[in-house]
Amino acid sequence: MNKVFDISSEIILITGVGGILGSKYANYLLSQNAQVIGLDLANNDKCEKLIKDYPAKFKFISCDITSSESISDAVSIIKNKYSAPTVLINNAAIDSPPMSSAEENGPFEDYPESSWDKVMNVNLKGMFLCCRYFGKLMLNNKKGSVINISSIYGMVSPDQSIYEYRRKRGEDFYKPIAYSVSKSGVLNFTRYLANYWGTKGIRVNTLTLAGVFNNQDQEFLDQYVSKIPIGRMAEPSDYYGPLHFLCSNSSIYMTGANLVVDGGWTSK
Repeated sequence: MNKVFDISSEIILITGVGGILGSKYANYLLSQNAQVIGLDLANNDKCEKLIKDYPAKFKFISCDITSSESISDAVSIIKNKYSAPTVLINNAAIDSPPMSSAEENGPFEDYPESSWDKVMNVNLKGMFLCCRYFGKLMLNNKKGSVINISSIYGMVSPDQSIYEYRRKRGEDFYKPIAYSVSKSGVLNFTRYLANYWGTKGIRVNTLTLAGVFNNQDQEFLDQYVSKIPIGRMAEPSDYYGPLHFLCSNSSIYMTGANLVVDGGWTSK
């Protein structure tokens, strides 16, 4: 049983490694003896700590996942050092933070076209390019696991009632549209590649997650948590087990699936 969960021979590529969750995922997988390659626009304190703690296991590569040229450069570095990744975690994504401009988080009718383009560029085009380039490396070895990170808001529409407290105090605030649409696109992107690569040794799955606690204001927490049967927001560690499962051979017969880890949000 332990053997099918062993990931010590895996070379795991994580996009958005400098973010809150990306760095946590990397640290966990490194602690399980995997090799980890982290991609992000620029190095930061989180990445420096990974380099310091796992100098022989962690490699950081500066990369813009929305640029074919930048990813091609990363491919050259990876081929020279590792040959090919065995796991690709498409983690990088952007959203409109709650404290963005009034236009960004205002009514749909006023949502900026530039914001739509930016979110789609990172969340879908970036995933497409990473799968295209790094998938070619996996095909050479006829082995690979691709994990596309989605969100509950890719399965259901954002619950605008959560933000009613903000509207009551005079803010014209709504959860914007682009993030939700981009994350729903991930689901069929996964299904397409699972069928396309099905006989070629590469399995492709979606991991759908709920919100993570990050010192949000109490009014938001009260509203959000009321929608979750388990009764709390997620901690990063809640996602380590499902991620490990999809990285390991214990999920060898699983492809095209959507593994939902959301505290019960979408069960209602």
